[in-house]
This record gives sequence, structure tokens and C-alpha cells, in this order.
Amino acid sequence: MSTEKSGIAEELKTQAVILGSITAIFWAIELIDLFVFRGTLDRYGIRPRNITGLRGILFAPFLHGGLGHLIANTIPFITLGWFVMLRRTSDFFVVSIIVMLVGGLGTWLIAPPWTVHIGASGVIFGYLGYLLMRGFFERNIPSILISVIVGFLYGGLIWGVLPSQPGISWQGHLFGFLGGVLAARLMADGPKDRNPEEGW
Repeated sequence: MSTEKSGIAEELKTQAVILGSITAIFWAIELIDLFVFRGTLDRYGIRPRNITGLRGILFAPFLHGGLGHLIANTIPFITLGWFVMLRRTSDFFVVSIIVMLVGGLGTWLIAPPWTVHIGASGVIFGYLGYLLMRGFFERNIPSILISVIVGFLYGGLIWGVLPSQPGISWQGHLFGFLGGVLAARLMADGPKDRNPEEGW
């Protein structure tokens, strides 16, 4: 029992380090951008249907349009990111990659060509889509329970996938969410796939 508790504590520590490190990178980049580069790093975001703008698929989640934008994304990123990690810490990286690719490419393809899209909100919507739909695809009690909890806490975000106010990348939200749904489908553990030693 003590070994099991030690393993859980070590896993939680690893998860905290991962989320804390990525969040620290978000903040460091934004502060450097604000006070050193005067916001010019934002040009490295996703620029639709511009070949150079494809680099934003990698860079955009780490760029924000000011401290208010970053603050608004920080808590949902940490909370939903941790929910993604609950079963396996490695799920966080797989889901993040799928969401960044689908969300970034979708935004690049359909957003207006004169715009630049930045921020971690597309990734956050991806985590939301993954967590909401994992219960549907896996149909086991723990996954459904997580879907219900996430729906209760963050279900209201879903309206962000629709065109709303100017300056908000609903395209990033929509395709990020769809990337999360795809990740949930691809990574779903069926009854025969689950290892009993992994729990859920």
C-alpha cells in the first residue's frame, strides 16, 4: 500500500512539474514579448493560407495578446490539462499534439487570410472536446464521470466554437475542439484494451 501511495505521489509530482513548466513558459514568453519585443512576437502566430504562417501551428499556443489574454487561459489550461493526465500522464502529450495539428491546420485553412491567430485557447478547447467525448467513446464509469465533471465546470465554454465577438478566434476554438474529439476517438480504450493494473 505504501508503495502504491508513493507511486501516486510521484505521478502527481510529475504532472505538477509538466503543467507548471509549460505555464511558466507561457508567462516568460509573454513577459519577454511585452517588455522586450513590444508585442512583435505575435506575428509568429497562425497566418491563414500563408505558407510562412504554418509555423504558427507550433508557436501560436505559446503566444498571447497581453496579460489579460494569458490570465484568462492559465487556469483552464492547468485544470483541463490535469484532467487529461488523470489516467495516464502520457495522454497529455498525445492529446496536445493531435489538438495542435488539427486545430492549427483547420484555422490555417478557413480563417480570414489577413488575420493572425495566437493563444492557448485552441488547445484548451481541444482538452475540453477530448474530456467531454472520452466518456461517450469509452463508456466506462470513470470516463463518464470525468466527462460529467468537466461538463459541469467548463461546459459553458462550448459556445466559444461559434462566431462571437471580433478578435476571438472561433476557428481556433472550433478546430481545437474537433481535434480533441478526434483524440478521444483515436485513444479510446475498449473493454478488451484496458489493462486492469492501469485502473482507468
